[in-house]
Amino acid sequence: MKIGFSTLGCPDWSWDEIIASAKDMGFDGIEIRGIGNEIFAPKAQPFLDKNIETTKQKIKHLNIEICCLTSSCVIGDEKNAASIMHEAGQYVSLASRLGVKYIRVLGDKAPQPSSDVDIKSVIDHYNTILKEAKKHDINVLIETNGVFANSHTIGRLMKNVEFDNCGILWDVHHTYRFFNEDPQYTFDSIGKYIKHVHVKDSLIEESSVKYKLLGQGDIPVKAALTILKNHGYDGYVCLEWVKRWCSELEEPGIVFSHAINYLKNI
Repeated sequence: MKIGFSTLGCPDWSWDEIIASAKDMGFDGIEIRGIGNEIFAPKAQPFLDKNIETTKQKIKHLNIEICCLTSSCVIGDEKNAASIMHEAGQYVSLASRLGVKYIRVLGDKAPQPSSDVDIKSVIDHYNTILKEAKKHDINVLIETNGVFANSHTIGRLMKNVEFDNCGILWDVHHTYRFFNEDPQYTFDSIGKYIKHVHVKDSLIEESSVKYKLLGQGDIPVKAALTILKNHGYDGYVCLEWVKRWCSELEEPGIVFSHAINYLKNI
């Protein structure tokens, strides 16, 4: 198992700070979800045409890797389907140029389940993206968020996928928090599709989700990772600290250092 962090947790860090911190703290890789003020990875400075080769050389020299490009593409959004599919194509192209194996898409727009998702539309759009990504040897992962944090729902989707470069990004927080799924149940239901994992912790306080340092909430992170380890999972476990969306959360230097120690102990 390899350990990474999402850049969602360090929106104020420069690219050089991100990669230096990953190296110094002992992380294996970085998941890209915005850099600085640019949330759309294909337009981020390190990945522009004039910089991309230097970027690749730097991360190779540091012996770290970009493990996933995490897009904002909500493929269930029928109203904006054309622009979303175009955006997904740009992520596929960037992943190919960087040598990144995975990109992430969403079927539902928010972590909390909504009621207006057309699952057939999600399946159709997912297959379209997968077809294009397969030409570039890129895997497109759909996350367990929203209605798709329900293992039965996302499992039903996966059974309708036509291409083998598919997979699930298991957000351990969402399956437990929003559907109260025991990690063993989740793994038994969709484990064969899991290729990337997000971890974070929280408690319900005053009827709201309050994010906590790993081990300080009630999300069964340790149980989930133990199950993955026992089944030979050798992909990434990435801390997704949502500081870009919740600026009041603790600073990344503190959180990332805590996370790497907590995860390595598991």
